[in-house]
Amino acid sequence: MTYSIDVSVKKHKLTLYNDHHLIKQYPIAVGKMLTPTPTGVYKIINKDPHPGGPFGVMWMGLSKKHYGIHGTNNPSSIGKDVSHGCIRMYNRDVLELSKMVPIGTRVTIHD
Repeated sequence: MTYSIDVSVKKHKLTLYNDHHLIKQYPIAVGKMLTPTPTGVYKIINKDPHPGGPFGVMWMGLSKKHYGIHGTNNPSSIGKDVSHGCIRMYNRDVLELSKMVPIGTRVTIHD
C-alpha cells in the first residue's frame, strides 16, 4: 500500500490516494496572493501532534522548508486563499489524515 496526496490549490481540495485509488477528499485553505502555496512534488518529512498557535492540532512538515499541512485555530478560513503558503485543514481532518499517511508520503501540489 502506497499513499499519496494530491493538492489542488485552485479547487481548495486535498485528495488522498492509496495505490492510485481515491480514498478521501478534504477541503483546505491555501496561500494568499503574496504568499502562495508552492507547487511541486514534496514528501512529508515529520509530524508534530501539538504544534500550538495557528497550526491547530497537527503539523506535517513538507520537504519544502517552512511549509506543511496543518490544522487551524480558524476553521472559517477553510476554502479560502489566506495562509502564508501552508495547506490548512480542519483539525478533525488533519488528525484523520495524519493517522493514515506515513512519513515519506508523496505530496503533489498543483494549480
